[in-house]
Amino acid sequence: MAPTTDTDEKNLIAELQNPATCRKAFGEVIRKYSEQLYWQIRRMVNNHDDANDLLQNTFLKAWSNIDNFRGDAKLSTWLHKIAINESITFLDRERKRMQVSIDDESANIIHAIESDTNIDGDYLRKELRKAIATLPEKQRLVFNMKYYDDMTYEKMSEILGTSVGALKSSYHLAVKKIEQYFSNLD
Repeated sequence: MAPTTDTDEKNLIAELQNPATCRKAFGEVIRKYSEQLYWQIRRMVNNHDDANDLLQNTFLKAWSNIDNFRGDAKLSTWLHKIAINESITFLDRERKRMQVSIDDESANIIHAIESDTNIDGDYLRKELRKAIATLPEKQRLVFNMKYYDDMTYEKMSEILGTSVGALKSSYHLAVKKIEQYFSNLD
C-alpha cells in the first residue's frame, strides 16, 4: 500500500464530506484501511470471525459519524481509534458474558491461540503470540501497535489519548515481560 500524502488525505476527506461523492470515497476508505484495521483488531481479539465483525462495526460507526469528522486528526488515526474502542468494548462485554476476570483472560487467549486454525506459523511466532497474551490489556495494545504496526509513539498518543512517555514506559515493560516469558521457556 502506497503511503498516503497529506494532499491525498485532504482530497479524500473533501470527497467524504461531499454528498455527491461520499459513497465512492467511503469505498476507497474501506479499500485503503481494511487490512491494517483488521490486523489491529485481530491482534486484540484473537478470533478471525470476531475481528471481521468488529471491522464491519468500525466501518459502520465511521460511516454513520463521517459528518462529525472534523479533520483534527488524520483519517487513519480516527479509524484506528474507532477500531480500538470497538475491540475494547467487545472484550469487556465478552469478559462479563463469560464471567472471566482480567487475570483469567490471558489463559483464555492462550487457549484460543493454541487452537486457532486460521493463523499458521512456526513455533516461535506462536510462542510470541502467547507471550503477548500474558500482558495486561494496555501493554498488549501498545506492544502490538509498536511491534506489528510500527506505529510512532506520537500517533499512538493521538489514538489512545495517553502521553508519549507513558506509552514508551508501557512498551518497555511489555518487552521486558516478553523477554522473561521466553527466558522461562528454556
